[in-house]
Amino acid sequence: MKLQPDRSDLLSVTAYGPTWIAVNGKTYSHHLLVNAHGTVAAWTGHDLLQDLHKKSHLVLETGCEIVLIGCGKKQLFIPAHQLMSFMESGVGVETMDTAAACRTFNVLASEGRKVAAVLLLEESSQSFATSNR
Repeated sequence: MKLQPDRSDLLSVTAYGPTWIAVNGKTYSHHLLVNAHGTVAAWTGHDLLQDLHKKSHLVLETGCEIVLIGCGKKQLFIPAHQLMSFMESGVGVETMDTAAACRTFNVLASEGRKVAAVLLLEESSQSFATSNR
């Protein structure tokens, strides 16, 4: 699906598919951490809950006020204790499927919000989902 950004001075998700995500026209075939103000980094690991907890500092370093977690095809609910570092920093966290996270990221970024997103590819997100029981 092709998406159009409202502001050209920020990063935006310009398109996505089950096995790729395009940010400002550049295509990535791995999970991503994206910040509207300049961060595009690979998000590696095999367990969303543990990885989010261990890597929360990477997300918080972006200066975001809200984090979107694109969980692949289906929304996962992350236990509150896994989100403590975000809560303690006053950063909101929303989980949704990756397609919705891409759209929401673009809307919030175009509004000038300090938003970051962890975007998991749909086809390879199954290993992440197995640990969410």
